[in-house]
Amino acid sequence: MAKFVFVTGGVVSSVGKGVCVGSIGKILKNQGFEVSLLKLDPYLNVDPGTMSPYQHGEVFVTTDGGETDLDLGHYERFVDVDLTRSSNLTAGQVYSEVISRERKGEFLGGTIQVVPHLTDRIKQHMHDLAEESDADVIVVEVGGTVGDIEGLPFLEAIRQMRNEVGRDNVFYIHLTFLPSISSTGELKTKPTQHSVRELRGIGIHPDAIVCRSDSPVPESLRQKIVVHCDVPLEGVFTVPTVSSIYEVPLLLEKQGIPQLITDSLNLISDEKSITLSLNGWGQLVERIKTPKENLKIGLVGKYVDLHDAYMSVKEALIHAGLFHSLNIDIDWIAAEEIEKNGPDQFLKDLQGIVIPGGFGDRGIEGMVSAVQYARENKIPYLGLCLGMQVMVIEAARNLLGKKSANSQEFDANTPDPVIHLMEDQVDVTQKGGTMRLGVYPCVIQSDSLTSRAYDESLVMERHRHRYEVNNDYREGLLEVGLKPTGLSPDGNLVEIMEIEDHPFMAGTQFHPEFLSRPVRPHPMFREFVGKSYEVAKKSAL
Repeated sequence: MAKFVFVTGGVVSSVGKGVCVGSIGKILKNQGFEVSLLKLDPYLNVDPGTMSPYQHGEVFVTTDGGETDLDLGHYERFVDVDLTRSSNLTAGQVYSEVISRERKGEFLGGTIQVVPHLTDRIKQHMHDLAEESDADVIVVEVGGTVGDIEGLPFLEAIRQMRNEVGRDNVFYIHLTFLPSISSTGELKTKPTQHSVRELRGIGIHPDAIVCRSDSPVPESLRQKIVVHCDVPLEGVFTVPTVSSIYEVPLLLEKQGIPQLITDSLNLISDEKSITLSLNGWGQLVERIKTPKENLKIGLVGKYVDLHDAYMSVKEALIHAGLFHSLNIDIDWIAAEEIEKNGPDQFLKDLQGIVIPGGFGDRGIEGMVSAVQYARENKIPYLGLCLGMQVMVIEAARNLLGKKSANSQEFDANTPDPVIHLMEDQVDVTQKGGTMRLGVYPCVIQSDSLTSRAYDESLVMERHRHRYEVNNDYREGLLEVGLKPTGLSPDGNLVEIMEIEDHPFMAGTQFHPEFLSRPVRPHPMFREFVGKSYEVAKKSAL
């Protein structure tokens, strides 16, 4: 039977539950256990696919095409696993399924209630994930904070799990924030006490408390939490703000969380346990903390006011920087500002430019201007999904002479739809979960910067889009130097485009950022960062 580690949050959200869950998963995997992870999201949306990035951050896409919470990206990067849509469950999914079953008459005329019908469905999902993944441990994050009305069914479900699967198979961790009073510099435990009291009122008694803070936590405060929250001292962990999220597993391991969890759950590994610091993770963190030469990369996007909207892109750049022993200094540039003021003042000091994915026509002309600037000034460029599409639009306008070229997404009546709606999307009317989603194969063409990056002829990459390159323009674009270097196996879909006679100018229809790992950067990001540094050094001579 799988064991379950549940992580709840108190006081305020956005203090790092996803990083904490990923860290615990990493620690347990390093102990020799098979681990899977699950995010329970209390919102009533079926998934985040139709939500604004300003509301929810990026949408992380799983291998099987699930549009999920961005925390799944943290899980995958920390634990180095490929998760499925089963690793994200929203209240919207639960309510939709239960109501659908009621409409079909499956409950024999009974009254449908939050308890037991919703809670039973939530518990069943956890059991299904355990069976599907065949994991020894499922680490489950409950989104939001204790006391949120919409989160109560999920909290009730995880409360019931202890009796359902046995007390030795469930471990509760409560993550809370210790605020600091600026006038005195004191850290306060009272909010933690109240959130634990709220949790215990629901019937959940935490086995461990992880205290987040912006400064080191004195021992006296740990003792105070022991007294007021009824947890042993060895169950109170402190995680002050650190320079890199990848340091968190080391902090928790050093304080003894692996031993506490494995002892409480009677977990015995067949493998010899070794510490993370001896298994490469410590060296990774040391490399992150070691002073490095800066490389300034501009990220030109639509949602730059919220950096979480591009979480995986940011992390993929960091991973590539570590590979080359470089610190990536990201300049977050709003595409609309380029539209208003021109590209020069924003892009002239950059050593590389990235344009990530997005939807809608806002800021598109600014992106096209950024592409033109990168092409004409020989600045290394990497376009992701939309970033590839604006690359095609720019080449069609300024190299092919199609001055009105555009995507049908932005101008349905353009005379030159160099980007058009995919054939299988023509009759689609519903927005949620209907795009081209998940992993698809891409055949890499030889003698290209892409083939040098991947060093293999067939790769599998994750997608999330409705529009594609219009094949009617492929030959003309090739004649002016925009070359398709990645294609679907049947040759019909363009997956990668490159500009010839340029240090590095490539765009991918897929999202390579989702497959980047701290110790294994994605090849496209690795080559982009490497070439950006090489060009910058030559320019400085």
